[in-house]
Amino acid sequence: MTTLVIILIVVAVVLFPIIFVIGLYNGLVKMRNRYKNAFAQIDVQLKRRHDLIPNLVETAKAFMTHERETLEAVIQARNSAETARQSANANVGDAESMQKLAAAESGLGGVLGRMFALSESYPDLRSNQNMLQLQEELSSTESKVAFSRQAYNDAVMNFNNKIEVFPSNFIANMFNFVRATMFEVSDDSERENVEVKF
Repeated sequence: MTTLVIILIVVAVVLFPIIFVIGLYNGLVKMRNRYKNAFAQIDVQLKRRHDLIPNLVETAKAFMTHERETLEAVIQARNSAETARQSANANVGDAESMQKLAAAESGLGGVLGRMFALSESYPDLRSNQNMLQLQEELSSTESKVAFSRQAYNDAVMNFNNKIEVFPSNFIANMFNFVRATMFEVSDDSERENVEVKF
């Protein structure tokens, strides 16, 4: 009977650390997947935003014939933001990709703001039904982007905390878990939704 107890104690002493390490590793993987999923929600909303912009520009083009430079700047900024979105989607949490995405989205917000300011000079554009519908969709999408960004940043913070605290930091280092980067907007004007008035 005593040899059985000794064997069970030895097995428990050997298995406990293995089970503990497996639990920590699996927790890190789950948290990493959580922030990647949260970014996927941002990605969906940014894609929707980017898809709305060509329609917005086409509608505005009919009324804003003298603002070609501004409309082209919107399309160029939209294309840059779309490229940055695709890059960030391929490298979720990567510092460089997230910084490029934040910069591209800030640039897009800036040129959209200029376009909306110029559109105030065109009363027919402000009353156009298609433009009003696009305005509503864009405003709704901006809100969803902000909400998704907050969820992503919360998931990143939880993951980063987990890889920095004891004892999971040993497992994180052992299996090369690296800090993820939050999606922070660099321009204070972009921190609020783009206000669209026509």
